Amino acid sequence: MAKGKYVDGFVIPIPKKNTDAYKKMARGARAVWMRFGALDYKECIIDDPKPPYVAFTFPAMAKAKPGEVVWFSFIVYKSRRHRDAVNKKVMAHFEKKYGKNMTNMPFDMKRLSYGGFNVVVGV
Repeated sequence: MAKGKYVDGFVIPIPKKNTDAYKKMARGARAVWMRFGALDYKECIIDDPKPPYVAFTFPAMAKAKPGEVVWFSFIVYKSRRHRDAVNKKVMAHFEKKYGKNMTNMPFDMKRLSYGGFNVVVGV
C-alpha cells in the first residue's frame, strides 16, 4: 500500500442484490480517484461480521438491515490538503455523471458513514 499521512474511510451497507452494481461502480470510482491523485483506493466486503471479543460490530454500526452486506472502503492521500484537492476534482466529475445529489447510486447515500483520518502509526 502506498504510504500516506491521511485516509478517508467509509462504511456502507449495500443491499446484497446490488453487489454487482456496486462493484462495477467501485471499479470506476477507483479509476477516477487514482487519476486525480489518490495514492491508494480499496473497497472491502465484510467477511467476519461477528468477530469474538467485540461489543459493537460493523453491521451494527452501519445499522445493516436483513439482505444487506457491509463494505469498508478507504482512500489514501499525502495529507488533508492533498485529499481536499483530489476530492474537489472527483466530486466535480461525479456530479456531472450522477447529478448534484448523486441519487443514482446502488446504495442509500444517507446511510453512508464517512470520515477523514490522520495516520498516526505506520507513517
